[in-house]
Amino acid sequence: MAAFLYTGLGLIILLLAGDALVKGAVNMSLRLGVPALIVSLTIVAFGTSAPELLIAIKAIMDNAPGIALGNVVGSNTANVLLVLGIPAMISILRTGECQTQKSFIYMMLATVLFIVLCFFGPITWWHGLILLAALTFILGEQLIEARRHRANHKAAEQSEEEEEEVEGADPSIPWWKIILFLVLGLIGLPLGADLLVTNATIIAREFGMSETVIGLTLVAIGTSLPELATTVMAALRNQADVALGNVIGSNMFNLLAIIGIASLVGPIPVDAAFLRVDLWVMLAASVVLIPFVFFRQNMGRIVGAVLTAAYVAYLVVLLT
Repeated sequence: MAAFLYTGLGLIILLLAGDALVKGAVNMSLRLGVPALIVSLTIVAFGTSAPELLIAIKAIMDNAPGIALGNVVGSNTANVLLVLGIPAMISILRTGECQTQKSFIYMMLATVLFIVLCFFGPITWWHGLILLAALTFILGEQLIEARRHRANHKAAEQSEEEEEEVEGADPSIPWWKIILFLVLGLIGLPLGADLLVTNATIIAREFGMSETVIGLTLVAIGTSLPELATTVMAALRNQADVALGNVIGSNMFNLLAIIGIASLVGPIPVDAAFLRVDLWVMLAASVVLIPFVFFRQNMGRIVGAVLTAAYVAYLVVLLT
């Protein structure tokens, strides 16, 4: 029982610390004059993925690499089936209005690249360098395109609006709060990761479950909670059409950045079950998005129910 409590505590600390780090980094960068565009593409992306990254690194250092790989693969599957499924049951996700075609193609390419590298596993530093090189190319291309887009909208008022839309930005926040957020984030993330990974490993061994299954279920769902909470609140406000773009970006970043960086810390063995089932479930979940990306279909309640049911069925198979 204590292991479950400490795992939950570690997860809560991770979520709060990740949120604090994002707020602190975003506001400090904007105060120092870093363009909001660059903040959105780099600091926010890295900050929101910091819990998953710390978990992956800690798991490898604690000789539990199955949690690291399971967390990323499980989170990507949960992001599509659960993070989009539950909000769609609350309110129609107007995904037909999203311009996510190019980002989706990049995500699919990243997914295929990751699966191919897994078959050449264990994932080591040279796999990681390939993943990080792909991430660098995608970020660079998107930065150039975003700058080109902004150049066509030079009105000062619009520029200010865009900066205000950056996640975690607060123009009135004092410097002492910015520093406090950064300190809390930098202290809380490794503490939360240590609690979660250590006790999740204990749970896995006590119940005869593999570290991989724990990573695919408990840890993956836990680290997907911020995205789920955000999309649910957006659905309640009838503003959930942006959820698709957020999921696509998160999945791409999980595969390329988290595994890429974590593999530089130590090798990540690829469980045979991943090659047989879990990688293909992740790929299938990504393919499910094609009608909503390319054919302007909206996600209604029936679609949401089907996606959520598919995820529940996947969990049942994993746990049995």
